[in-house]
Amino acid sequence: MRKYAVILFLSLFIFGCGSQPKDKKVLARINNYEITADEFEEEFKDSTFGSVDTIESRKEFLDNLINRKLILQAAQNRGLDKKRSFLKSIEKFWEQSLLKITLDIKTKEIISSIHVSDKTVQEAYQKRLQEGKTDKTYEGVRDQIKWEIINTTGHQLLNDWITELRKEAVVKVNYDLLKQDK
Repeated sequence: MRKYAVILFLSLFIFGCGSQPKDKKVLARINNYEITADEFEEEFKDSTFGSVDTIESRKEFLDNLINRKLILQAAQNRGLDKKRSFLKSIEKFWEQSLLKITLDIKTKEIISSIHVSDKTVQEAYQKRLQEGKTDKTYEGVRDQIKWEIINTTGHQLLNDWITELRKEAVVKVNYDLLKQDK
């Protein structure tokens, strides 16, 4: 099932722009693939070429875009897009991207929910003074201490969230299969 989902994702990713509604202005046609003016604009703005918007940079970006599409078509013609190694790399990329996005969102939620009082920061500062871990003034280290408290609390809350996910899930492991063959 996952294999078919990856193939579907890949097909949509590679061919997603191939057939456009009739009212779209086609900027370039590469064999049976079309690039609309709107798609070009979006990709151009997101590229390094977009930082210098001249006719020369637009032409150079378009040439590079056409070359990329030609290389992708050549790869598809050779069947490389159906090879297991390619599909596995797409799956890994998809998983890593989704993990990063999810953790970024959850981390922002957690960090925005943490409120550190001045009293807490002052107590942490006093503890450092007593332990001889700082000789700086409170004003000199206040922001750093507050950030460290937020960071530590955030990591703990993120770990708590992951622990809760595990508690709510049904996880079965066959630990006998972890044994190494000798």
